[in-house]
Amino acid sequence: MIAGLELGGTKCVALLGEGPNRIVERVGVPTTTPEETIGALEAALDGWAFEALGIASFGPIDLTPDTAAYGSIAGTTKPGWSGTALHARFAARYGKPTRIETDVVGAALAEGQWGAAQGMSDHIYITIGTGVGIGAVVGGKPAGGVAHGEAGHMRLKRATGDDFAGWCHFHGDCVEGLVSGPALALRTGIKGADIPGDHPVWDHAAHDIAMLLHNLVVTLAPERIALGGGIPTARPELLPLIRVKLAESLAGYGMFGRYASELDTRLGPPGLGDMAGPLGAIAVGMAA
Repeated sequence: MIAGLELGGTKCVALLGEGPNRIVERVGVPTTTPEETIGALEAALDGWAFEALGIASFGPIDLTPDTAAYGSIAGTTKPGWSGTALHARFAARYGKPTRIETDVVGAALAEGQWGAAQGMSDHIYITIGTGVGIGAVVGGKPAGGVAHGEAGHMRLKRATGDDFAGWCHFHGDCVEGLVSGPALALRTGIKGADIPGDHPVWDHAAHDIAMLLHNLVVTLAPERIALGGGIPTARPELLPLIRVKLAESLAGYGMFGRYASELDTRLGPPGLGDMAGPLGAIAVGMAA
């Protein structure tokens, strides 16, 4: 049995199971302060018997092996969480094989294991909600170098007439600074869930997401892209508009003309739905 911890920007999930068809326990807790949140997750894990633990957390995370900071939250926009040790704390407490990845890498691994990317070696999972995260699997393994990627902080070609300065505390008008929930609330003055469907901000958001996808597609040419998180889930009508804008941006270049004609299957929601994230932690734990 595998225990998994998915740490998100607004909520966290502890899961005990072996995959989508065998989930024994599930506990959800709000993401508040590090001590309060981690304490609540430990209270759940303390009553479970498991062989390994997977942690799939919002980032950025220090994934440099053999360093004191390994598995800790690095500088983040989430107040109070910078420097919080995750891997070291949980590994010491439970003494079980423990592995940590970003939440989006975990979700990508789960999509490859059980979801819409089964049988694919190159695919991407994107979440757009409190923040924007991208997990890429290349050649069957999470993509990364000296650090994990943070494509949600990519800068883009802006839409004509869009002069919003952005929300990101680090980069201003990066992707996260333009289309995350807090960014949409700041630029409209309306809580994200309450923004009307006909508000012009959605056209800007579709443009910005399409520009992100353009850069990912021409760089990695993934077999499939899963677009998840609170905003795409709440606004499914965005997906057709994003597909149109992405196809226009690819402009028939090279093999991407055919890629654009296949966007109905190549770009879509996660096959696992809102379970991609929690099951991502299980997928990470399976490799611990």
